[in-house]
Amino acid sequence: MDIRNIAIIAHVDHGKTTLVDELLKQSGAFRENQAVAERAMDSNDIERERGITILAKATSVEWKGTRINIVDTPGHADFGGEVERILSMVDGVCLLVDAAEGPMPQTKFVTSKALALSLKPIVVLNKVDKPDAEPDRALDECFDLFANLGANDDQLDFPHVYASGRAGWADMELDGPRKDLSALFDLIVRHVEAPKQIAQAKEPFRMLATTLSADPFIGRILSGRVESGTLKVGETVKALSRKSEKIEQFRVTKILAFRGLSQQPIDEAVAGDIVTLAGMTKATVADTICDLSVDVAIPAQPIDPPTISVTFGINDSPLAGRDGKKVQSRVIRERLMKEAETNVAIKVTDTPGGEAFEVAGRGELQMGVLIENMRREGFELSISRPQVLFKEEDGVRMEPVEEVTIDVDDEYTGAVVEKLTGPRKGDLVEMKPAGAGKTRIIAHVPSRGLIGYQGEFLTDTRGSGVLNRIFHGWTPHKGPIQGRRQGVLISIENGTAVAYALWNLEERGKMFVVPQDPVYEGMIIGEHSRDNDLEVNPLKGKKLTNVRASGTDEAVRLTPPTVMSLEQAIAYIDDDELVEVTPNAIRLRKRYLDPHERKRQSRSA
Repeated sequence: MDIRNIAIIAHVDHGKTTLVDELLKQSGAFRENQAVAERAMDSNDIERERGITILAKATSVEWKGTRINIVDTPGHADFGGEVERILSMVDGVCLLVDAAEGPMPQTKFVTSKALALSLKPIVVLNKVDKPDAEPDRALDECFDLFANLGANDDQLDFPHVYASGRAGWADMELDGPRKDLSALFDLIVRHVEAPKQIAQAKEPFRMLATTLSADPFIGRILSGRVESGTLKVGETVKALSRKSEKIEQFRVTKILAFRGLSQQPIDEAVAGDIVTLAGMTKATVADTICDLSVDVAIPAQPIDPPTISVTFGINDSPLAGRDGKKVQSRVIRERLMKEAETNVAIKVTDTPGGEAFEVAGRGELQMGVLIENMRREGFELSISRPQVLFKEEDGVRMEPVEEVTIDVDDEYTGAVVEKLTGPRKGDLVEMKPAGAGKTRIIAHVPSRGLIGYQGEFLTDTRGSGVLNRIFHGWTPHKGPIQGRRQGVLISIENGTAVAYALWNLEERGKMFVVPQDPVYEGMIIGEHSRDNDLEVNPLKGKKLTNVRASGTDEAVRLTPPTVMSLEQAIAYIDDDELVEVTPNAIRLRKRYLDPHERKRQSRSA
């Protein structure tokens, strides 16, 4: 059967997973009466809850005798480690662009990787049926984006279609019949080249492992595209590292191929197809699975270096062990090492003492997803504030800079520009009207300056602004950047918070806890209205007397507390604070719970 391998890339929420749903339905991958969940490719719980794609996943459809292997890629740069390996498996990319928003920062990130691999793009202008859609402007911006990223003449001569993924149609013309996706299917078959590997079918078997996962029945499995030759179940192969060193020799126990949403066993893997192999015990991502006669590994795509690090430690608070079952440092280390093996963008190192681990990655969202997965598995952790990773170049200290694209109402433009270019030491690159009373701001801001900025940004724009960020490059260190301005309210007692005490503390600042919440000495229960930390007693009850007087029986009316998500809590804390994460709670605390140690550390700071 003729084969086409294509990746679908898009910015977050531009509708690529919805489009893949329709491709699967219209290709006949589902039975007519089969119950299929919306956004079927987002199989992970967190993906479905947040509406984002985190893990790259492959599927396969048949169209008029051609098998089209489709790879759904993450749209967020924090999960770029998934993208960089996946693109080596395909021969073309389908760039999905919202006709109203145009190309966005995450689009630029994945597209630059695809163009560097000489992949030919197809542009799909999605959501053209929206009232504010401007498909012609979006198409011009796509051409400008490709030109800025150094696309060659073949890549700049890209075909495009107008589509609505939700309605399930795509046409070559804007005023087409709007019936189905056949125009997109035909364009993929025509424009994307058949895998060059098919011509190498008679050479020895070679495959570059791209993704690693585990199956409860067949164990460790590796997926990738067959670069040359064929492989049958039961044959013996070997795994080579990136340095062409032999890792292991094993017998292939099962070969799986993508057929719709499921993987089905096949007898033989052929050159050019995307398959999954089982039987290995040591081979991992970026290794070459090959015939015993092959001695040279397939070169693997380099992975961009991590930009931030977070310290994962044991939970040593007085409430430790009440919610989770996995609390030992040994168990935490095993879980992090397992994650680092499958996620090539994460690096884990032990700290002196062995009680904590430095985890380096791409961004706060990637770290937040890892921590959320661990707490759902029953882990208890203490998490430090993210630290930006620096590097030395010719004796100059360099720090990472991110390109920030902001769409904001015109009236809030001044406040946003002032915050980015002032205390956060960003450089304004471009500011232009985006229509409908909005302004688009593009700035280059140090990664340090963006930690904790999201909440402040939403406050400044009254929740109407949209902020997207992507790693841009390295710049000489820009000097100190002011962190959080407000101090915190710290509990000095162990016990259960009392409504009367919290009511009296409201004039001191915003609360993070409610009555009957467990608190302990050193736990952060609120944000102080001033810039210094304040130790308070949230257990202090009302003194009762037998004297009745006007005003002594006032009703306690509490302001609703500030409830932080995991990412917000991690971005909020200061260097001397930690986030306590358990399966049922997210608490903030001082790094040193002993009051004398806290005072000594604050004096030394």
